[in-house]
Amino acid sequence: MMPPMREAWRSARVGLMVLLGIAAGIVVYRYVHEDAAGADSEMYYVLFDDAQGLIRKSQVVIAGIPVGTIEDISLEGGRARVDIAIDDDIQLYEDARVALKAVSLLGEKLVEINPGTVSEAPLPPGSEILVSAEAVGASDVMATVNEVAENVREVTAQLARSFGTDEAGDRMESALLNLSEALEGVNRTIQQNEAVVQRTLANIETTTAAGGPELVEALRNLNATSADVRELIANGRPSLERGVEEVDDAVVSIRRASEQLEDVLADTRVVTDRVASGEGTIGRLTSDEVLIDEVEGVAEGLNNLVGGLGRLQTIVGIRSEYNFLANTFKTYFSLRLQAREGRYFLVQLIDDPRGTVRTTQSTVSRTPPAEDEPARCTETRTTRSEALVFTFQFAKRISFATFRFGILENTGGLGLDLHLIRNRLELHTDVFAIGVQAFPRVRFRAAFEIVSKLWINAGIDDAFNESADFFMGLSLRFNDDDLRSILPFAGGLLGG
Repeated sequence: MMPPMREAWRSARVGLMVLLGIAAGIVVYRYVHEDAAGADSEMYYVLFDDAQGLIRKSQVVIAGIPVGTIEDISLEGGRARVDIAIDDDIQLYEDARVALKAVSLLGEKLVEINPGTVSEAPLPPGSEILVSAEAVGASDVMATVNEVAENVREVTAQLARSFGTDEAGDRMESALLNLSEALEGVNRTIQQNEAVVQRTLANIETTTAAGGPELVEALRNLNATSADVRELIANGRPSLERGVEEVDDAVVSIRRASEQLEDVLADTRVVTDRVASGEGTIGRLTSDEVLIDEVEGVAEGLNNLVGGLGRLQTIVGIRSEYNFLANTFKTYFSLRLQAREGRYFLVQLIDDPRGTVRTTQSTVSRTPPAEDEPARCTETRTTRSEALVFTFQFAKRISFATFRFGILENTGGLGLDLHLIRNRLELHTDVFAIGVQAFPRVRFRAAFEIVSKLWINAGIDDAFNESADFFMGLSLRFNDDDLRSILPFAGGLLGG
């Protein structure tokens, strides 16, 4: 028999386990009791069209974190009213929204809350929280399944009509036979050229393995460049739009001038008809042989002049730059008239936020003068106003360098351009506004043609004075061929 002491100890352990189980049950009961969240919670309610899948004491979450429970589900005016208890340390706002979230394939759902925007007013307890979106119900899923089944039934019927006859079966057998013969031919071709295909695949694999890193790096650089260009275009869009409007005005002026030229040509035609018939003073003079010889000499000179004009090349450029320190855009509209190879005239109209600088001096007399001050003094005032500035320069290219001189932004100035990498990289230096400031205004600019007609520019302006600034921008250039294709289209738009 077991000693009495050991039997008593076993009975005590059984009683202790029973007491611990009762205590654990009481703790769990108090934790899940219906009124457990009442003291530290705020009540709100939501109206759903369909509350299927929700049960009392289901969780209410924000960003997947439980913040409350469903206290009651009732019917209110044909809709389901769900009363929820939210922890009092959770703040809701007037634009808070509620959505149903499915948590299992069996249809169980829970309530997910978007607490709203902090800038809105707080939502008082007892208020309704609006519903942003309701989950798809089982009835909707069954309706969709029925539609799919109906479509499958129609497709099956169509297939039965197409292949359910002997004639359709014979056609299908013939098509399959032709397909089999074609596949056999393809198989024979592949077997005969298997060695060539393997060598080709090996060469492709070697090429991609060797050039793969370079290709990835090039694509990464292209992606970064396109992102920078997109940002620059977005920032410079107002200036670009102003530049396009100026180009539209220039096209209108050209069209008006062409109409006036047609009138002049009509008048000229009338005069030439009278001269051909011998009327008027010129008509009578053309009958004199001596004058005819002189006119032929003049005509030969005019022919040489017209030939030179026929070789005239026109290049139009639009450039917009962003000044980082001044936080402004500067826009250029350029017209380059190139009569001969290596020589051209540069005309620019510039929208410069710096505008024009005017310096005035005046003599101030003080009567009576202040102590330790002269009776007269000279006062110098410098004013700056935003305005359009003008550039007109003559340029001469020697080898890879181009020298420019003339009027540069309303003042005398010089310029030097270096053309590198097959003329895709240009280094520009401008010196002008001599005597206006402590040092002349010096501008360094680098331009690179990233794609045809599109250049990216960067540099520093007024490098040696206190108003120095860094800039970056884009430019477009069009030659005669581009203008021939653009102007008729622009003329059609203007006519419309």
